[in-house]
Amino acid sequence: MKDTIISKLEKLYLEFKRIELLLSSKETISDLNKYKKLSKKYLKLSKFINFFLKWKTLQKDIKSTKSLLCDIEFSEMVREELKILREKNIVIEKKLYSMLMEKNIYDYKSCFVEIRAATGGDEAAIFAGDLFKMYGKYAESKNWNVEIMNSHIGEKGGFKEIIIRIIGHGASSKLQFESGGHRVQRVPQTESQGRIHTSTCTVAVIPEIPQEDAIKVTVSDLKIDTFRSSGAGGQHVNTTDSAIRITHIPTGTVVECQDERSQHKNKAKALSILSSRIHASEMEKRHQKNSLIRRNLLGTGDRSDRNRTYNFPKNRVTDHRINFTVYSLQTILHGNLDILIDPIMQEYNSNILSQDIV
Repeated sequence: MKDTIISKLEKLYLEFKRIELLLSSKETISDLNKYKKLSKKYLKLSKFINFFLKWKTLQKDIKSTKSLLCDIEFSEMVREELKILREKNIVIEKKLYSMLMEKNIYDYKSCFVEIRAATGGDEAAIFAGDLFKMYGKYAESKNWNVEIMNSHIGEKGGFKEIIIRIIGHGASSKLQFESGGHRVQRVPQTESQGRIHTSTCTVAVIPEIPQEDAIKVTVSDLKIDTFRSSGAGGQHVNTTDSAIRITHIPTGTVVECQDERSQHKNKAKALSILSSRIHASEMEKRHQKNSLIRRNLLGTGDRSDRNRTYNFPKNRVTDHRINFTVYSLQTILHGNLDILIDPIMQEYNSNILSQDIV
């Protein structure tokens, strides 16, 4: 276990003992509000401390068992005992680590993923299509569903913009680190001389907000425009004003939806995206004190962010936020995103541990 985590747990243990003393004092017992507040805090801490004390006991057992390895007669039995103790240690450390993670009620929700071609013209749009397929395959591996909310197809393939809804428990938690700039280095399909080009796309991941928590948007705050759908073809394209554009006047947030034949369905989709965008913006303002961690690791979805570089000639993917590189580009594009997501989640959680959680 990392030293930073052990240090944090030691501090929590001291806090736990301090509250324990306070709860037994006459002053606290006579103050009902204070007693309730401290009791709640004590109960929360006890969950951490119980596992931490088990972990500390295990460390002593492992150390004492190791000291017996020098006895040749019992070495095989000692190694077997050490194996059992280390397996228990792994289980407890994982449990402690997950308990110390900052929880967000929306981490377990579905989310919207907005992918946009940035610099690079047609090649950026093609790469946006590659990212869309990558997230789709990742969702499939997790048994999540994918629904296209809105899309603008590129002239030579891919998408100028595509918004998808990924429906499944934990989608928002896993994909939150995808927000930001994604850069690709490869020979474009449109390049005849074999030169490597650099193009970029931006990704923004927005947790889907449950209806009961959604910010109430009044009709007077909305400007709703209808227009004819445009796309790669189909009988419904350019025949009816089914596409919807909604502008939230107070914030200037604009959402379009045109993928459904029904104007009513497009409007419902647009409103769900709009509500989640506004909510995400409000939450960001409320948590400015954590903005440094969010900017450095979670990303904002702005062009200025540079999360990753996908280098095709070298089969290399680099996450610049944590200086992490793997040579498994095709594996990642086929949906094995946990190769990249797990290391950055660990880094993020380590940073969170440096803040007070109590």
